[in-house]
Amino acid sequence: MNKLLFTFFLFTLISSNQIFAQNSSQSMDSKIENIIKQLTLKEKLDMCHAQSKFSSKGVARLGIPELWMSDGPHGVRAEIDWDSWNHAGWTNDSCTAFPALTCLAATFNTELSYKYGKAIGEEARYRKKDILLGPGVNIYRTPLNGRNFEYMGEDPYLASKMVVPYIHGVQENGVAACVKHYVLNNQEHWRDHINVELSDRALYEIYLPAFKAAVQEGKVWSIMGAYNQFRGQYCCHNELLVNKILKGDWAFDGILVTDWGATHDTKQAALYGLDIEMGTGTDGLTSSLKNAYDNYFMAHPLRKMVESGEIDESVIDEKVSRILRLMFRTNMDKSRPFGSMNSQEHFNVAREIAQEGIVLLKNENNTFPIDPEKVQTIAVIGENATKMMTIGGGSSELKTIHEISPLEGIQKRFKNAKILHAMGYASGPSVYGRVVESKLNADSLQVEAIKVAAKADIVLFVGGLNKNHHQDCEGDDRKHFSLPFGQDDLLNKIIAVNKNTAVLLVSGNAVEMPWLSKVKAVVQTWYLGSEAGNAIADILSGDVNPSGKLPFSFPVKLEDNAAHAFDEFSYPGDGTNQEYKEDILVGYRWHDTKKIKPLYAFGFGLSYTSFEILNVKSDKRSYGKEDSITVSCKIRNTGKIKGNEVIQVYANDVKASVLRPLKELKAFKKVNLNPGETKTITLIIPTKDLAFFDDSIMDWNLEKGNFKLMVGVSSRDIEKTISIEVN
Repeated sequence: MNKLLFTFFLFTLISSNQIFAQNSSQSMDSKIENIIKQLTLKEKLDMCHAQSKFSSKGVARLGIPELWMSDGPHGVRAEIDWDSWNHAGWTNDSCTAFPALTCLAATFNTELSYKYGKAIGEEARYRKKDILLGPGVNIYRTPLNGRNFEYMGEDPYLASKMVVPYIHGVQENGVAACVKHYVLNNQEHWRDHINVELSDRALYEIYLPAFKAAVQEGKVWSIMGAYNQFRGQYCCHNELLVNKILKGDWAFDGILVTDWGATHDTKQAALYGLDIEMGTGTDGLTSSLKNAYDNYFMAHPLRKMVESGEIDESVIDEKVSRILRLMFRTNMDKSRPFGSMNSQEHFNVAREIAQEGIVLLKNENNTFPIDPEKVQTIAVIGENATKMMTIGGGSSELKTIHEISPLEGIQKRFKNAKILHAMGYASGPSVYGRVVESKLNADSLQVEAIKVAAKADIVLFVGGLNKNHHQDCEGDDRKHFSLPFGQDDLLNKIIAVNKNTAVLLVSGNAVEMPWLSKVKAVVQTWYLGSEAGNAIADILSGDVNPSGKLPFSFPVKLEDNAAHAFDEFSYPGDGTNQEYKEDILVGYRWHDTKKIKPLYAFGFGLSYTSFEILNVKSDKRSYGKEDSITVSCKIRNTGKIKGNEVIQVYANDVKASVLRPLKELKAFKKVNLNPGETKTITLIIPTKDLAFFDDSIMDWNLEKGNFKLMVGVSSRDIEKTISIEVN
């Protein structure tokens, strides 16, 4: 080693020791304070904005590392070029693809959520990522939202309970979860500028709770701001949302990261809580002043404001202190584990989540399960039987090490059957931001599918949506509620030649089902990731008893959905503004309160066995505001096979001073039972959770009076109601 290199090595080692080898009793805050004193203004600002598509600068002279981020939330995205959205072309960046978060929510299983987070966190750590950009907890407001598949459904309580263990699992690996998109990014159409107006009550009761739980219970280390505006300010630098609520009321001590390109103003970004600006420009090589990283809002423009005295340098110090705190939790934590990638354990987790998330919606005459030893000929029809669903969808696209298609899974499990396959319809290739029509002849595909259907004992139509533009895809919304690519017409023609037809829906959204009465069975399979086909075959064969429950309502027609029950100003807005006119009545709250029967209710899902709920009671009849209500019941498996059931408790304020929903989910528990087995379960509801947000006092209000607690297995299937008094 020559003298120059040795001197540099020694300098780097000494500088690093200034950070890493300080007295172990020294607090993190004092360490951060000491580091900030050593930084120049430019070094501080460099930490507050991107240096590449997915990284921000460290400070090499002090041994402070770069921060590296990766898209999630269903797997660690393939490596992207430094300055473009092209894939980098690595050969070692294939991941395990986990099921989409709609599927995770459908499990109603918080233990599985932890397993999911732990496994994906291990993969992110192995790939040397410091921040995993997920999970998403935006509320399912309309079935047209192209990004619903990335979220956890329509109910704030369900999303809150499912997001916390996911965060814990990820962050155990020394990788920051980044909960997104804060807040009100509930449509993709016009997402980059639409200004959302809604009541304080709807904001606090429906759209904020999952983020609050992520911060206060999940202790999440980072949050991603949304693209849209709220009350005239962009969400990534919004005084109310960020300074007042997130960093003030909730005492969030992590970093706020922009969504890519969601920063719009230097002064607001500085003063209204943004910590790291990402994606504003796409060049980064300084060949274009417009796009160079040094010309980001929080780069040179902010430096000029600080140097002129318009903004105090302490504002920058506060941001840097948060970034350094994140680093001490991630890439400057020497004790964090090394992670792992594509292990059999990870594939097992993906398969287990897929199994428990699949929802059996209809099963006439016990069409399922299919006995693998007795079935003779199965026709598997539909492009979704073979189309890769880890490709496309926007930033959640994945380069997975393998993806078992539904057809492959069925072929492997039903080896004794003759499996026929026809494509039936074609969607065209997945290209981000535009629709590319298929070059295949639609009529020819239909004719072939009908011929195949006529030869089979049973038809499995594998349809639904996909990850193409205007489907389940980031960047814009669906154009129609109906199935695309002529599937409804094809299904009717198949049913005409074979009455024994079942539908397997692959989607992250509700769809219209005009053919429902004519088919024997319907299974909602979601986007299931690497083990998709295996998990589907597990359910169809009866190797696994279905136990998934819908995390959002399926309306009969689009107008039955609350967001679409008003005018276009409610959805999608007028291009500039929109108003959430349904207010707090989102999803089943709307259907039940307005007495609009859904096609399938929130929390609904069938099983191959049957259950009975008995002896529902509360521990007492009267409760104070600091008490917790204990609801207990017995549940018995009255069928012949092992299965899981989800007990759900909904609350109703019998006589409130304001409009309240007929039902609000307040507790749930998934229970596994052998045939004939009975278990006693208890569910705890803090009395304060029965409060509503009172915008006249801008606080939660728990009124005295009678409440009904409704125990059942969906929002529409209530087995027993008990009354309690709140004092």
